[in-house]
Amino acid sequence: MKTEKKQKIIAWIAVGISAIFANLWAFWGTIENFHEGWYFENFLNNVLMMFGQYLLMPLVFIILASVSIKWNKIGSILHLLLAFCAYLFFSGMKAGFLFVVMPLIGLAMLYWFGKLEKKKLAYSLVAGVPLLIIFSFGLFNGIRVAKRYNDNNFDARAIKGNGIKLIWAPQGSGWPDTGTNWNDAKKICAHLNEDGKTLNDSELNIWRLPTVNEAVRSQVYHGNNAGGVWNEKTKSASYKDQPDKESPLWNMHLKTIYWWTSTEVNDKQAYIIVYNGGVWPRDKKMKVGYLNFRAVKEIRDTVKIFSNN
Repeated sequence: MKTEKKQKIIAWIAVGISAIFANLWAFWGTIENFHEGWYFENFLNNVLMMFGQYLLMPLVFIILASVSIKWNKIGSILHLLLAFCAYLFFSGMKAGFLFVVMPLIGLAMLYWFGKLEKKKLAYSLVAGVPLLIIFSFGLFNGIRVAKRYNDNNFDARAIKGNGIKLIWAPQGSGWPDTGTNWNDAKKICAHLNEDGKTLNDSELNIWRLPTVNEAVRSQVYHGNNAGGVWNEKTKSASYKDQPDKESPLWNMHLKTIYWWTSTEVNDKQAYIIVYNGGVWPRDKKMKVGYLNFRAVKEIRDTVKIFSNN
């Protein structure tokens, strides 16, 4: 009798841990999918990325836990096999070992020695709730992304509003979609030709990175200025309307979601701005695919103004 009770306790501990991981990964994966992903013009490519990258982990935990609830020994072996694969994949990465490999091994042991009777509740916790999270948050963010304003004009844009008047570089060298650190971004801006697309051998200093204040005040939402204000004292940004990855500043079909600003935090860090208006300090040496820049210059010539007063 005592043995059966212990087996139930062990099994429910395993189910609880699986449910925690499945639900957390479901929430994180869905949010991240519509934050840094879902940028392809082709719908199928977006779906493939969503399930192949952002929702892969929650689906793995859902399947593993469901199999383990049905056949605990088979599920335990599958956990160990996945733990081994994860160990090879995360070789040398402590975070991967601690947060992926070790939990999988622990779950394998728990499912092996555990035994469940009331399986419907267990299935609900490890599969029903995560799938509900994916559907609800996915629907909400999917509608948000579908409503993004995009005028398909990715040339140089002269944007006026909220006390800021700047020309933003066209897509090209002055608005790339490849990872760039802060120092390289400044260097590229200094070498940009007047067109903002090509580079000169020597410094021209026509273009530059926007300051954090300029970037915040220039953010837009559905074709209008978002009413951004940069608070110098609190080092934070606030908005009348929450900005989004929209024209004329952002291209919703590029993977870039962060831009460098020229404003330094200290010798090692500078501020970046997110398409949704967030401002964060980052190491100047940081170079990732989603972090780039868009150069600006003063309005000195005749260019059609995008007014977002």
